[in-house]
Amino acid sequence: MITLFHRPKTRSTRFIFLLEELDVPYQLRLVTTRTRDGGAIDPANPHPHGKVPVISDDGTIVFESPAIALYLTDKFPQNHLGPHVGEPGRGAYLSWLCYYTGVLEPAFMSKFMNVEVPRGTAGWVPVEEVMPVLIKVLSAGPYMLGDQFSAADILYGTTFAMFAQSPMMPKSAAIEDYVKRIVARPGYSKAQALDAAA
Repeated sequence: MITLFHRPKTRSTRFIFLLEELDVPYQLRLVTTRTRDGGAIDPANPHPHGKVPVISDDGTIVFESPAIALYLTDKFPQNHLGPHVGEPGRGAYLSWLCYYTGVLEPAFMSKFMNVEVPRGTAGWVPVEEVMPVLIKVLSAGPYMLGDQFSAADILYGTTFAMFAQSPMMPKSAAIEDYVKRIVARPGYSKAQALDAAA
């Protein structure tokens, strides 16, 4: 049984979405996390920094969004939400999962905090360089892996939906259409309902 350690209205909500899309049994375990005002790490939360998301698979702890997505799609391959080892698209899948937290999130945070990205030394680039790459991929779409919806789309699509009105997001028909496709999925609606009820 998968346990998702969850705090409503956080990045862990998208893993309710993924688990619903995988159609596997899981349980939610609500935890608290530190806030801007401080607070202590919840001792019930196995994440090393008291953050979410984190899952337990009968005691096997997995944290960080790309790792959780990869673990779950490899463990539960029946709905094919990630290419398997040796299948076409596996390299792109791994790359986009890692690009999400290695490049996109740092780019957004740098922009949000008004911090210049150090050229040549940072492992990421400014938002202004990231978004054209993603717009190009999604213009060829309809998903990050072309015709195949995957867990990578859950990471990107939910983030783009969250920042839809942000000045960080360029106006792009490709992104807007992509977000509509993602939030129209039944797993997204179920995740939102469960999150609101938590």
